[in-house]
Amino acid sequence: MTIRLTRIYTRGGDKGTTALVGGARVPKESLRLEAYGTVDELNSAIGIVRTFLSDYEERLGSDFAWYEERLRRIQNELFDVGSELATPPGAEYDGMFRIGTEESRRLEVEMDRMQQELAPLNSFTLPGGGKLNAFLHQARTVCRRAERICWKLSREEPVNPRLLVYLNRLSDHLFVQSRWISKRLGEAEFLWDRGLRPPPKPLAAGKAKPKS
Repeated sequence: MTIRLTRIYTRGGDKGTTALVGGARVPKESLRLEAYGTVDELNSAIGIVRTFLSDYEERLGSDFAWYEERLRRIQNELFDVGSELATPPGAEYDGMFRIGTEESRRLEVEMDRMQQELAPLNSFTLPGGGKLNAFLHQARTVCRRAERICWKLSREEPVNPRLLVYLNRLSDHLFVQSRWISKRLGEAEFLWDRGLRPPPKPLAAGKAKPKS
């Protein structure tokens, strides 16, 4: 599909509707717009990570180029996801790209590589400890929201099931990224402290729980 942007404003949405691929106009609050708008938000969140990543190029060494390329590719894949969601049933066109199993499998391979450097968790993690960690957790939660909205849309209209799998796998990928980048940068990883506490000892038979 040839893309040529000569003017950004069109005034076409001034009355609360917007055009999907194929020309059909729908309300701006429609579920399909909510789906690809949230994917766009996710792409922006990852763009923040990618922008700040350059501050850590020296500390990441040879892993910088590898990781930056992962983020670049994911941003492009998310644009493909958004384009697919903006194309309603019946408006498909020749050469239209659809997310497939290969994209999800690639995320799994990358997660396996990063996981090899990480110690097993003994509690849940909390966002923070470093800028990139916090931004990645923000992206992860937006990804989860995008996935939920896309599932909701799929109950009403056909949605590529491989797209839904991709978003699920990407949220896991972003979580592993958050841990991996903290490890590589030598930054603290915040853990949920209640998960670190030993379980309370069971009360002996016949003994009442002391009042606090």
